[in-house]
Amino acid sequence: MDLESLTRTSGEWLRGSGPDSDIVISSRIRLARNLAQFPFPPRTDDATRAEIESLIRERIRSIESSEKLTYFDVNTLDTLDRQLLVERQLISREHAETHGSRGVSVGPMETVSIMINEEDHLRLQVLRSGFALDECWDEVSRIDDEFEKHLEFAFSEEFGYLTSCPTNVGTGIRVSVMLHLPALVLTKEVQRVFHALHKLNLAVRGLYGEGSQAMGDFYQISNQITLGQTEQHIIKTVKSVLPNIIDYERRARKALVKDSREQLHDQVSRAFGILRSAQTITSEETMHLLSSLRMGLNLGLVSGIEMPTVNELFIHTQPAHLQKMRQETLGSSERNVARATYIRQRLAGHESEN
Repeated sequence: MDLESLTRTSGEWLRGSGPDSDIVISSRIRLARNLAQFPFPPRTDDATRAEIESLIRERIRSIESSEKLTYFDVNTLDTLDRQLLVERQLISREHAETHGSRGVSVGPMETVSIMINEEDHLRLQVLRSGFALDECWDEVSRIDDEFEKHLEFAFSEEFGYLTSCPTNVGTGIRVSVMLHLPALVLTKEVQRVFHALHKLNLAVRGLYGEGSQAMGDFYQISNQITLGQTEQHIIKTVKSVLPNIIDYERRARKALVKDSREQLHDQVSRAFGILRSAQTITSEETMHLLSSLRMGLNLGLVSGIEMPTVNELFIHTQPAHLQKMRQETLGSSERNVARATYIRQRLAGHESEN
């Protein structure tokens, strides 16, 4: 794997093959860990960060099947390459924008991402297509156990794993699912869902997690509390809530088809038509139109195109991907033209059918 190949492939989480993938784009579990013998990243100097990066990078080689992991030295990557990894959900924005020695190891299917010197010394992430939190936990727990054979983590008998941010102290776990909720947005019911989630101490964020805006009707649902609860309890909490949201979105879609089929079909057909013919298009408009197209495909209002293609377009039309594919730096208006050209090429030959 290299950065150039990322523009020609898609990760497993974009395949749309997991459970309930009509609603749940992906499931992710992330663990935050710090080494006991070093200050946490916010208080480390450049020399210490380099020592930590070297130590953990060496230990990654000891992980079972680590020969399949590709290591990227994030500190030496240019801004565009770092943004590409963010768009790919392989590193966080903070990891891309911070300073000093840092890196990430990525699995061949992009299901595993191991970040070094992000907000914590070590961030372990497992990502899967669809509603697959148990599979995510099995894999990330195994990797965590492998690291603990070689590294001593900062741990308190009273508080659990110690982290840079107090909200991660305890298990250090962040359980999240990415949902596509266009029908709840159209029926203006989505805020009611979010209000209920906040009461359950679950956070709602945008496509790229904390601090990001919702685009294309995508929302990340994740736990906010890690202290005083076991990993299994946190996972169970998220798992118990998700089926209700999935059912709510499906019922909203069916109601739209039943009550406003012509208008909904017109919206989907217009979205498909614009995407196949536009000469210039912004990222925001693209996300909005692709959201309608994806819903229409799941409802059988349009055919002749595969779901993985639509899922890929959400990511491949982002700024860094476009510029990497074109192998040149593009201004905003140039990206809009390049985006429209790329979409037309990907959708060429696909015809909308009722």
